[in-house]
Amino acid sequence: MNFDSISEEFQTDKIYLNNASVSVMPKISIEAMKEFLVSYSEMGPDSPESEIFIKELWNKTRNAVSKLVKCKPEEIIITQSVTDGINIVANGMNFSDDSNVIIRGAEHEHHANYFPWLRLGKRISIRDLPIDENGGFTQQVLKNSIDEKTRLVAISHGLYNSGLILPVKEIGEILQKQNIPYFLDTAQTVGCIGDFDFVDTKCDFMSFNASKWLCGPMGTGVFYCNKKSSDLLEPLSVGGESADSSKDGKLEYKELPEKFQAGFRNYVGLAGMESSITYLQNLGLDNIRKHIIKLSNIFIDEIGKIPESKVYVPKDESIRTSIVSFDIGNNDPETVVSELAKKEIIISKREILDKPILRISPHIFNTEDEILRLAEELKKL
Repeated sequence: MNFDSISEEFQTDKIYLNNASVSVMPKISIEAMKEFLVSYSEMGPDSPESEIFIKELWNKTRNAVSKLVKCKPEEIIITQSVTDGINIVANGMNFSDDSNVIIRGAEHEHHANYFPWLRLGKRISIRDLPIDENGGFTQQVLKNSIDEKTRLVAISHGLYNSGLILPVKEIGEILQKQNIPYFLDTAQTVGCIGDFDFVDTKCDFMSFNASKWLCGPMGTGVFYCNKKSSDLLEPLSVGGESADSSKDGKLEYKELPEKFQAGFRNYVGLAGMESSITYLQNLGLDNIRKHIIKLSNIFIDEIGKIPESKVYVPKDESIRTSIVSFDIGNNDPETVVSELAKKEIIISKREILDKPILRISPHIFNTEDEILRLAEELKKL
């Protein structure tokens, strides 16, 4: 599939290569949000007509997301961010004082999937898996860390700094055999690793946002809760949409997805989110994967021509996303980001452990010419 003309369908005048943080939205999704606001206002925001309108939007969005990750629509809870979903699990599970949670790489991990578990360390044991240079770990290391007190394993599917894709299906098989709940942060994989069956990982819970690889609006995210695992969690928030009271005054939670869907009102975000997901699915997730990996490989080749440059990604493209982290000798990453921004080229500064690095994350609207332009500017440093 030829993606050369795709860039015209996105709302940006820059060479934007920071999609692992926040992506640019397609124009069609921006229009969908505008159309929603007009229609919602015209029919009356709190009217019988708008009630039907909103219900249809909920259904369309949940159906689009469930098709994307291969789950049941009722297992999809709409949130504001990936962080929301992580905290639903971290603060909603009942941990005994002698239990432990296993995480990966601690300070190599993104703060969103580290700090909520770190806070739990005040009262339970947090076990940190030792990692290799790309942030991965062996299955044997995981097996050695598990004991009868292990209450949860929480890891990222794709790493925000090295781009490594972890073998989450194999990990899920290990945990399922021992009946250990499994949480996945999939913010860096949903939408960019092809047509992948996320539920086949055997995870109980999963969280991601729509504003990265799904090209949706800020303030929209997804929390997946396996229907069989719902009883493991106490909702963080409760409201009229998520619970009822019995005749004797006891609180009774509703079934999924309402149980965790208390008070969400970002309906215009739903409209943009559903539009972007449908747009990407029409392009073909495997087609997107091929395109962005091709761009990352071109950049890796070009950066290799610069003396003293170093790339911090796995060599095997089958186990990485399109993220490429790198440095250029002694050039300060923050300065490089600032100088490139003056030339309308947007990349980011991130960290691998304590080391500052540069990062690009090309998406479907990026082109080979943009990658080559970036490489030429870096060669001038």
